[in-house]
Amino acid sequence: MRAVVDTNILVRALIRPRGSVGPVLQRLRQGHYTLLYTQSSLEELVDVLSRPRIREKYGVTEDDVKTIVALVLLRGKAMTVSQPLAVCRDPKDDKFLEAAVAGKADIIVSGDEDLLVLDPFEGIPIVSPAEFLRCLDAEKR
Repeated sequence: MRAVVDTNILVRALIRPRGSVGPVLQRLRQGHYTLLYTQSSLEELVDVLSRPRIREKYGVTEDDVKTIVALVLLRGKAMTVSQPLAVCRDPKDDKFLEAAVAGKADIIVSGDEDLLVLDPFEGIPIVSPAEFLRCLDAEKR
């Protein structure tokens, strides 16, 4: 399955691996899906995880950031955006839609209402992390 996962989900999965979205990152490690990303989304992930507030509050280390970047590079596929989009009510979220279109994603995973209200986007379902995990489970059967 080819999936675009928004930054917030990846951050939450890293800082609370036993939380409800932790399995999204675990499933990526196990190779259950391919993460489609853009340079912009990867930079945002590094930026968010490098913020002093996140580092201090959740104990995120430089090694944690390097590990998640290495995982994205290993299990992901970089997308080159040929068609910039301006459709989301939060323009910062357009990058996820762009990655999905460029990579012919099967699914977009988000908890952000600015993205969820667009479901489906150009035929690509936009689902919660819980629904995504159910889809992965169903695919394994």
